[in-house]
Amino acid sequence: MALTDMKNKYTKLPDCPGAYLFYDKNKKLIYVGKATSLKSRVRSYFAGLRSPRPIELMIHQVADIKYQTADSALEAAILESNLIKKYRPKYNVFWKDDKSWNYFLLTREDYPRLITMREHEVKQLSEADKKKYRNIFGPYPGLNIKEATKILRRMFHISFCRPDAKRACLYREMGECLGVCTGEISARDYRAKVIAPLAMFLAGKKQRLIKQIEQQMNLSAKADNFEEAGRLRDQLKFLNRVRDVALINESFVKEKIGSPPPVRIEAYDISNLGASGRVGSMVVFNASGPVKNEYKKFNIKTVSGQNDVACLAEILARRMKHDDWPAPDVWLIDGGRPQVNRAVKIAAGRVPIIIGIAKGPDRKKNEFIIGTRNSVTASLLDKNQGLLIRARDEAHRFAIAFQKTKRKLNLL
Repeated sequence: MALTDMKNKYTKLPDCPGAYLFYDKNKKLIYVGKATSLKSRVRSYFAGLRSPRPIELMIHQVADIKYQTADSALEAAILESNLIKKYRPKYNVFWKDDKSWNYFLLTREDYPRLITMREHEVKQLSEADKKKYRNIFGPYPGLNIKEATKILRRMFHISFCRPDAKRACLYREMGECLGVCTGEISARDYRAKVIAPLAMFLAGKKQRLIKQIEQQMNLSAKADNFEEAGRLRDQLKFLNRVRDVALINESFVKEKIGSPPPVRIEAYDISNLGASGRVGSMVVFNASGPVKNEYKKFNIKTVSGQNDVACLAEILARRMKHDDWPAPDVWLIDGGRPQVNRAVKIAAGRVPIIIGIAKGPDRKKNEFIIGTRNSVTASLLDKNQGLLIRARDEAHRFAIAFQKTKRKLNLL
């Protein structure tokens, strides 16, 4: 869609929190995001491609924009989560990063606890483990989970103390715990007054929850239970005035145009000694340089003879099976057109940018081979050739070092 057509759409978005929904020309939902300001966030994507943010790699596919407003950043995150879970948009799934996707879980206990988990931890839960939880809410991409927990604790008086503590916790003394620690509230009342409303809120049913609390408040007042009526009144005020400006992680999304989040470049190389000792390497760079704790080594398992293209294909195919690793923004291949073409085929559209660097027989040549052509690829090459060459050289060094180590072990 023409930029002018998109401008007519995003300029009509409200300047408030909410979730935005991007649709392609076939009216298929391809991406859902959240924002503290819908207008500012969506406008940033169409104001000119200034950085290789993952979302910008598919922005040319956006043909229509819809949105749903929310009263706060927290509710925008909950709305985004429910939409992702319901529709599983293509690019939300492709760009999923287990380091930034969080979940809330409610345990199945007399006094249920609110705990948090990362994406990879939730994936590892067995069916028996899942039965220990009454609810699993999420994912919440890029949510500041600690700040969100603080807000939920204050809003619903969630207890993090032990029910047999026999001594008032700090939050009880502050009036923010209903007395789980001192035995002042039964397990049944705690589930009804704290856990049930919390679960409704996390399920995105805030308006229904507000009506329910209003009814309970009126009933408590009529029964002369003014303490309970006052608690419910304060909870209503909190629900209607959530202050959560620090909730959306600035490291995950940036409000300012042209301020990119960290880019994940995965650089690959194959090293062999004739037809034996074949190994592969994957090194990871972001905009600042190498991220060494995420380097990976590969022993070649399926290729016979000396075939660098086939060896590369093996390690890339194995890498694509690792949904537990963060999604790459760039694949950088140490090789020429045959290697790049094979990488494009294996990625099958799931890696936004694929580039090769052909080095020549004496490794003094740096010819860039484009696997995916778009304006963001061109921008990346124009401004970051030095970074890409560093990543290629590091992948080569790491592969050689692994091969030497392996040869020494074989000799021993």
